[in-house]
Amino acid sequence: MGNNKLIIDERQREVGNFLVGRLLPFRKKRQVGPFVFIDHMGPSPIGPGQYSDVDQHPHIGLSTLTYLFEGEIEHKDSTGAEQVVRAGDVGFMSAGKGVTHTERTPQHQRDGAQYILHGYQVWVAQPKKLEESDPHFQYHEALELPQWETEDLRFTLVAGEGFGRQSPLEVFSPLFMVDIRSKTKEGRINIAGELQGEIAVVVVKGKVLVDGECMEQGQMLVSQTENSCCLELDEQAQLLLFGGQPFPEERFLMWNFASSDKAKLEEAKAKWIAKDFPKVPGDDTYISFPS
Repeated sequence: MGNNKLIIDERQREVGNFLVGRLLPFRKKRQVGPFVFIDHMGPSPIGPGQYSDVDQHPHIGLSTLTYLFEGEIEHKDSTGAEQVVRAGDVGFMSAGKGVTHTERTPQHQRDGAQYILHGYQVWVAQPKKLEESDPHFQYHEALELPQWETEDLRFTLVAGEGFGRQSPLEVFSPLFMVDIRSKTKEGRINIAGELQGEIAVVVVKGKVLVDGECMEQGQMLVSQTENSCCLELDEQAQLLLFGGQPFPEERFLMWNFASSDKAKLEEAKAKWIAKDFPKVPGDDTYISFPS
């Protein structure tokens, strides 16, 4: 494998009361296209004593994308949006100048039974001209997303454009996010000309050969689309591909904030500490700014 490719392993981080596998940001690679953050959640058991409860917290300058393979998350935010995001659906909250939200196990799953939560939470930086825009929330059910099959593989275009198709999710810069799963045997994809820009190949499960190099579950390869042409999935494999065109300006991160201007991060920090962000209706929880 040439020097133009980078392989990154998941690192464990604690989010709320769960351990997640963090892939971005990484010290040698801070973002892939407009994507600045990606966490792999689970698969984790959800049940008595172990529910997902992420209290009210803020964002600026980015969109959060929630995509699940198993389970459900209830999203509520300060725009008044309330939505249970189920497996295969996509939720997309754009923060702009400032938003707060919570993410919890829905009430109907707090019934004494045990469930599995498994998926990804991704942050997409907003273009500079939209960093001060009004926040809003989008949601699309699984059946609304482009889905197609080859002899060996199943595809879902979660966001953006790729493989001659376009997701109904409104995004704000050229990007893509694609879920690819083996059916009953090994499958092969040539992505040359199908996706544009930087690309991350995330192995959700199984093993994948990328131009002959073996990658396993929990690993991510970062490259350019023109440099990663051939992907070979084993019979149990699942991939996420995401990426796109990077912005001309650098993006800076501070806690849950993203901006092309470091001063905006300090302003957001002071505003959150002063409890001057909009609130989720009916919710008084508050996650303190980390020391």
